[in-house]
Amino acid sequence: MAITLNSGFKMPVVGLGVWRMEGKEIRDLVFNALNLGYRHFDCAADYKNEPEVGEALAEALSTGLVKREDLFITTKLWNSDHGHVVEACKDSLKKLRLDYLDLYLVHFPVATKHTGVGTTGSALDEDGVLEIDTTVSLETTWHAMEELVSMGLVRSIGISNYDIFLTRDCLVYSKVKPAVNQIETHPYFQRESLVKFCQKHGICVTAHTPLGGAAANVELFGSVSCLDDPVIKNLAEKYKRTVAQIVLRWGIQRNTVVIPKTSKLERMKENIQVFDFELTKEDMDLIGKVDRKHRTNQPAKFWGVDLYA
Repeated sequence: MAITLNSGFKMPVVGLGVWRMEGKEIRDLVFNALNLGYRHFDCAADYKNEPEVGEALAEALSTGLVKREDLFITTKLWNSDHGHVVEACKDSLKKLRLDYLDLYLVHFPVATKHTGVGTTGSALDEDGVLEIDTTVSLETTWHAMEELVSMGLVRSIGISNYDIFLTRDCLVYSKVKPAVNQIETHPYFQRESLVKFCQKHGICVTAHTPLGGAAANVELFGSVSCLDDPVIKNLAEKYKRTVAQIVLRWGIQRNTVVIPKTSKLERMKENIQVFDFELTKEDMDLIGKVDRKHRTNQPAKFWGVDLYA
């Protein structure tokens, strides 16, 4: 099942996120995912594992396990490379061993001190606060992203972690409209206004952290997981599904793309088995009522500044 982007290309509605995946486990992760039917992989320069993902993809392509045209590969421009968009994209392509990207996103709407192409540094000042670059505008960054499309390096371009105001501005100054806005959204952080605004203007919403980050974000950021919500647990019993499957199905029925992350084979299997049932409108509405406006992903912990404040 796929969504057609405003660029005309199709994007599978379930993908696999590779954040926090490391080393040797990546090959197994990619091959297991491909064998289960995943064709959409969500990467980023900042995940620091593009070479390992690229190695696994190259092996899968060379052995005929999958064809390049059947894959949808996303990666992202890091904050420190806003003034070096073309170089950063080429660096990611080299690491991923690809000739083109299906989707390239501006990872965060902030330019930071350049630390060298592809190094994805987050330089902090003497007070431990992120060194924000005030010489590169988001408009300048976007026009460089548009060049990538003209150069044939990227099929679709998009934004990530943009709010309504920044998304609206991007629509104003863009010649090539953003195809995607990848944001955190899940039952505890539904962001209905932002989701509807993007969809109204032809921008596909991809839900990163579609399960609320589960145990990983509870541990890393001290967040609360929607997978423990009694309403959703009851629905899982009703539909005879896992809680995660209910949450992902809810995301799909909102017309968002979901990219859950897991390295566990059984969960990977469950996460893609969400197309043979449908939540009723009443049950969608029930989940709509559990929203806590709770952001689980908190980069301020590392950056010394809350960019969402």
